[in-house]
Order: sequence, then structure tokens, then C-alpha cells
Amino acid sequence: MPSNFNAFKYVDKWSILLYLVLVTFGLLNIYGASVTEMQTSFFDISYRSGMQFLWIGVSFVAAGAIMLTNSRLYSTFAILFYVFIILLLILTVFIAPDIKGSRSWLPIGPFSLQPAEFAKFITALMLAKIMSRQTFRLEGFKSYAIVSGIILLPMLIIIMQKETGSALVFTSFIFMLFREGLPGIIPLIGIIAVALFIIDIRLSTVHMFGFEEAPLGFYIGIICILLIAIAMLFRYTKNRKAIIWISSIASALFIIIYLIAQFIVPINVVYPAIVIAIGVAIYLIVLAGLTWKRNYLLIATFIISAMAFCYSCEYIFENVLENHQRTRIEVMLGMTEDPTGAGYNVNQAKIAIGSGGLWGKGFLEGTQTKLKYVPEQDTDFIFCTIGEEWGFVGCTMVLLVYLTFLFRLIFLAERQQDKFVRIYGYGVFGIFTFHLIINIGMVIGLVPVIGIPLPFFSYGGSSLLSFTLLLFIFL
Repeated sequence: MPSNFNAFKYVDKWSILLYLVLVTFGLLNIYGASVTEMQTSFFDISYRSGMQFLWIGVSFVAAGAIMLTNSRLYSTFAILFYVFIILLLILTVFIAPDIKGSRSWLPIGPFSLQPAEFAKFITALMLAKIMSRQTFRLEGFKSYAIVSGIILLPMLIIIMQKETGSALVFTSFIFMLFREGLPGIIPLIGIIAVALFIIDIRLSTVHMFGFEEAPLGFYIGIICILLIAIAMLFRYTKNRKAIIWISSIASALFIIIYLIAQFIVPINVVYPAIVIAIGVAIYLIVLAGLTWKRNYLLIATFIISAMAFCYSCEYIFENVLENHQRTRIEVMLGMTEDPTGAGYNVNQAKIAIGSGGLWGKGFLEGTQTKLKYVPEQDTDFIFCTIGEEWGFVGCTMVLLVYLTFLFRLIFLAERQQDKFVRIYGYGVFGIFTFHLIINIGMVIGLVPVIGIPLPFFSYGGSSLLSFTLLLFIFL
């Protein structure tokens, strides 16, 4: 880069404008959500609006400093940054105080910083550094192992800090990996796994024909696995004969077994279903040996692996997840009603958003907000304040600004000739997209409450500063 290069002259002005709009509107909503009768000034740092204003100033200074640095610094020192944040995350596990069951905040004088927030963009830099090398190709076991290791290492340490929500954000790098050549079947398998988990857990208490070891969820899961396998056969092999044989024989057997259990003698239909699925897998393995086509073998492996996963879902749910995580999932899936417990936040958030109507009650006029009915209403649940005070129109405008911002990130990433910048840009896009979808989804009850902030809106110095660094390093 030339020594006289002026980053401020060439930086994308639209992205900065959208950033300023989101930060400004976020500050107004933090004030609306947290203001009390005792607060005499918007800028009083003993209250949250004043403290957020202070962090906005810090973030602006950090953004300016980034604009003045040589952009090669981030590629040159990406590995060093990554090693530093990993060591800091490990240190946090042991020395951070327990705050609401989480050990993720490092006290620094009067402030506290959450290293997990900064690990996101540093991991994005690390991935861009490794994947932009001329010798790197996203194919084969070695490359997948390297990329997975870079992503999973901070994830696992953050999980040790009891910050599951922050750890899940790292799955957002799937957007970038897909852009860089990850086969579409891999994210599809992830979606299938989530769907099978939901089906299995939601219907785990429904037993077929009186057999406790015959949960309806597992039975339906097997049927779904076979349907997906048939779709894979059609997509990857085009063997119509195999598709017809598997479809007709498997369907006939399922119908016969069900009719026997329903009208002749009650039997545990799960075991025959397992046998049918294993039979299909064996047939595909034989086809793989006869035709020397590995796609048959891969589909057979999918069937066996998916059944094993489906079988283990209940064990994972009961023995791996924490009690509060199980409760939140049960409430979300409608398995239990807990309006004053785990479901309280979401119920109150829905009431607040719904009470705003079309145009909202007006700035500082939200009754749900003023009476503090919604816990964490200026952090993770800040969107309910937008809904109550600014209404459906306000929510729509905020979402449109976010969508414009995200499309701008894609546009900027795609026009980069430098592979490092493009990869990092898609990492930035993925992180912002994940935060936006999951935060709003949990506020309106579409996903479990996992506690991640809404970018530039939720109160918090660590999140605001990390999002600013994430964005301006890319710009």
C-alpha cells in the first residue's frame, strides 16, 4: 500500500452511513429501555445510555485508528492475534468471576470485557489468512480438518465458559465456507440434523401401540431418513431402477407392518423400521461394489449415521444439555407451558411487541418497557423495545436497514480481487446475519433463548466495540 494512501477517501461511505444509523437508533432505544425517573441526563455514565454513549465514542476512535493502519497488518499478524485470543479465552475460564452462571467476563478496572466477542472477528481473520494461501484448496480431509480446528477450538473454550450462545455464532462461518467451495450437501446435512433432532425430541413422549421403546419421533425420523436417501439417489446417481425398487419395497413393508400392528397384533414397529433402513443401506453398499460408484456408499453411510444420530437425540437432550437449555427447548417446541419461568421473557417480549401496534406508542411511551416487564430489555431483548415504541413500521424500517447493510457487505466482498479480503468479508457477513436472525428469532419465540446481542442495538461495550472492529477491519 502506498504511504500516502487515504483510507477515508476510498472507504465505502454507504456502509459507514448504515453503521451510524444503526448505532444512533440503537442508542435511542437503549435510553428508552433503561431510562428511570432518577436519570436527569441522557449522557450520565452512571446509567446505561450514558455508558453506551461512552462506548460509542471508544468505538469511533477504534474505527478511526483502523482506518489509519496499513491493511496488510491484519493478514500479517492474523495468526498471532488468533494465538493471543485463544490464550485469553483459556485464561478467562479460570480467572473470570461467575456472573449469572457464566465465566466469560474479565474485569478491567471499572469495566468488564468479554473476550468471546473479539474471538469472532479474530477467528474470521485467521480463516482468511489460512484459506487465502495459494496452496490451500477447500477439498479433502486435511483442509476440512484445518478449517474445522480453527473454528472449533474457540467454540469449545467458550462453551467451557458457559456461553453457549456466543459459541454457536461460530457456526455462521458456514456462509463463508459455502462461498469458497464447501459442497452444498454439508450445510444441508446440518439442517437435516436439526430437523431430526426437533422431530425426535418433540414426539419422544408419544409411544406407538403402547410400547415405551417405540417413540413416534424415532419412527418418523427413520421414514424421513429414507425419503432423504431416495432424494439423494435421484440427485447424485440418477439410477431410476434403484429408486423405484427402494421406494416400492420400503413403502410396502412400512404399510404392511403398520396394518399388522394396528389391526392384527400390537407389535413394536420401530424394530422392523430399523431393519428396513439397514436393508436399504446394505443394498446400496452392494450397488457400490458392483458399479464402483462411491455415491451409493456415501448415501448408505448417511442412512446409518443419521439413524445413529436420531437414536442418540434423546440421550443428548437428557444428559448433555443443561437443565435451563432443555427447559427453553421444551417451551419453544410447546412440550411444556412455563409462562412465569423459562417462557417468561419471550411471552413478555411478545406482549410488548404486540402492544406497539402499527405505529407504536411513541418514544419513551412504552408501558411494558417503563414498568420493566421484560428482563434484559436493553440487551438481548432490545427488539421488543423497538416493537413497543416504534410499532410494526419501526420494526420493518430497522429490518430494512439491516438487510441493506448485509447486502452491502456481500456486494463489497464479491468485488474484491484479494482472496483474503473476500473470505474475511463473507465471515463478517455470516456473523452479522447469524446475530440478526437468532436475536430477533428468540425475541419472537421462533428459536430458543440463547442470549446473543442484536448488533449495534443491544447494550454492551464489548459487543459494540467488537462489531465495530469486525466491520471497519473489512472496510
